[in-house]
Order: sequence, then structure tokens, then C-alpha cells
Amino acid sequence: MMMKRSSGVLVYKIEQNQLKVLLCHMGGPYWQNIDEGAWSIPKGEMSNEKAISAATREFQEETGFTVDYQNLEFLGSKKQSSNKLVIIFCTTGDYDSTKATSNTFSKEWPKGSGKIQQFPEMDRAEWLDITVAKKKILQGQVYFLNKLERKLKKVNDKVIV
Repeated sequence: MMMKRSSGVLVYKIEQNQLKVLLCHMGGPYWQNIDEGAWSIPKGEMSNEKAISAATREFQEETGFTVDYQNLEFLGSKKQSSNKLVIIFCTTGDYDSTKATSNTFSKEWPKGSGKIQQFPEMDRAEWLDITVAKKKILQGQVYFLNKLERKLKKVNDKVIV
């Protein structure tokens, strides 16, 4: 059986010498009242496509924003505990996170009720300071935040790009 693969885009910016990343809060009834560990890099499963194509498509589906794949840089890949390989690209950007919109999925809710409801894949996006992001992101994705920090060569708490 082939390992599932997922690809996404980590967008970052430097604001007042602070590294900030654009993360999305997972949608649906389960994540509604959870904050820590409920945020993610906009990403999703790949089908028969290149990782960079899947990353730009998923970013658009989960945020409503477009990103130019020519500006993307490979950040890294990591096998998650779910036995899925996650591939992440990064780029700079400055989107208005309050205007983020996500595609939806159908789910029977409440479970066993027979009622099918629509929920957004991601219910909001926010720019988070890197330190806060590490607390809020899914544990398996902290790796990518650390990798981004190393890539940007933090010196004396100031990011040198």
C-alpha cells in the first residue's frame, strides 16, 4: 500500500522584527472549542500531481488566496505519526487573514442524527507569532516551523532574511 502524501504552503512575514506565519484553524464540530493543537499549515492530500501543484491548489482551497508557485521554496518533508508524508513549501506574503475562506465538507452531525451538515475545512486563518504558532499548531507540524526559523537564520531574536 502506498503511503498517503499531503502538500501545503507555509506563508510567513516579518513584522517589527518578529516572524509571523499564516496558519488555519481546523473546521468542523470536533475542533470548534479547541485552540491549542487545532491549527495547521494550509495543506491537503495529493492525488496524481506534483507536490508543488497540490500545495498551491490546497492553499487556495483552504484560504481562498492564491500563491504563485514560482515564488515557492521547498521547506521540507516529514512522515507524520499517521504514516502520511507531509511536504511543505514556503514563501513570503501578506494576506488579509480576515478575508480567508475555505472549501467545505459534509458530515453527519450530531453523529447518529441522520442530519448531514456542511462545515468549512478551515474555519479561520490568522497571522501568529512563531512562538504562539508552535503552541497552537498540530504537534507533528512544529517541525516545519522550526525548519523555517533555521532557514531564516535567527540571530539575537531578530530574523535575518
